[in-house]
Amino acid sequence: MQEILTVTNRELFFKTDDEFREVNIGKLATSFILEPFGRNTAAAVAAATLLIASRDPDTLLLILTADQLITDQAAFLDAVAKACIHAHEGKLVTFGIRPVAPETGYGYIEIEGNVVHRFVEKPDEKAARHYLESGRFLWNSGMFCFRAGSMLDEMQKYCPDILDAVRLSLAKARQSGGRGGSQYELDAECFVEVPDISIDYAIMEKSGQVAVVPCDMGWIDVGCWNAIGDLFEADAAGNRVQGDALLHDVGNCYIQSNERIIGAIGVNDLVIIDTPDALLVADRHRTQDVKHLYAELKSRGHLACKVHRTVHRPWGTYTVLEEGPHFKIKRIVVKPGASLSMQMHHHRSEHWVVVSGMAQVTNGENVRMISADQSTYIPAGHRHRLTNPGQLDLVMIEVQSGEYLGEDDIVRFEDHDSRF
Repeated sequence: MQEILTVTNRELFFKTDDEFREVNIGKLATSFILEPFGRNTAAAVAAATLLIASRDPDTLLLILTADQLITDQAAFLDAVAKACIHAHEGKLVTFGIRPVAPETGYGYIEIEGNVVHRFVEKPDEKAARHYLESGRFLWNSGMFCFRAGSMLDEMQKYCPDILDAVRLSLAKARQSGGRGGSQYELDAECFVEVPDISIDYAIMEKSGQVAVVPCDMGWIDVGCWNAIGDLFEADAAGNRVQGDALLHDVGNCYIQSNERIIGAIGVNDLVIIDTPDALLVADRHRTQDVKHLYAELKSRGHLACKVHRTVHRPWGTYTVLEEGPHFKIKRIVVKPGASLSMQMHHHRSEHWVVVSGMAQVTNGENVRMISADQSTYIPAGHRHRLTNPGQLDLVMIEVQSGEYLGEDDIVRFEDHDSRF
């Protein structure tokens, strides 16, 4: 059976699942391994491999990262076919991209035919130029193909601590799902013991079973904002703009705005990204350094590195529009036929105003229908439930008020999934 198995953070599950449904015209099974927090690529590969090997260790896995774009699908399929041949022979196969420029933002692989001599970290410009001119080096794509049992053998040899910790996390995982796919939520207490290390460091740089498939497949790493900007057509001044912007004497900038208009004057070589969560302004040649800002946010425990203002749930989404002492305003969208759990809040009351669609509201013992321009009030301590009985999205504004407005002020009743 063909299956798409995605390893991602638990908070990204619903958004990812919704996006898969839009493009999954072949109705492939879509299963998920949900991490409580990130532990790098070695842990993700170990979890996927352990799960697949438990069914059949001879299964071939094709590992693809989410931050890449492949424009030549025929060349990609040809490269995968070649990789499968090596993988059936027990090799751990990596895909090496023939370099077209002395790129300093990528790792490199020194090769001879299909044999890997060594992996090289991101070089300086002088070294990158030498790699390009030598013809012996490829960009490290971070994509792999291997037989499940072969990878487990190498992990047992070179990183048994990662393998054992992930195996325990998976054994204690909470499982749910149905015919369309399953979800495995890794146990957080076990997963915290997993070393934070990449699959390159853990296995690929150490194993003697690594092979490479050199390829040209229109591969683009879109893991940084500068690379994303390069996907769009530039104007006469070299600017690429997504959204609404006013520019005066501006050159070679990538500007993206999801909501507000951006004005820029007399600047060059910048990346300006304005989202509901944060504003980023960076030198266009240093966008990969955004990892330092993320590390600082993480050290402060800032919510910006944990959740977006718009949060996806199985029933729809909510967006925090504004909040302050003792109040919070949300925009809530409930999918047709979906329902929130029966719940109660100890410390806050809620006012609901329907913007569009129809809402069925359970408030204590009372059940009523509310249409656009109508509202209702949910006092603290009342059991309540919100359901969309219609065929269109239900859109409403929720105003919370009270002494404590945390998401953990909730008691659920009759809930099919107590996490949400």
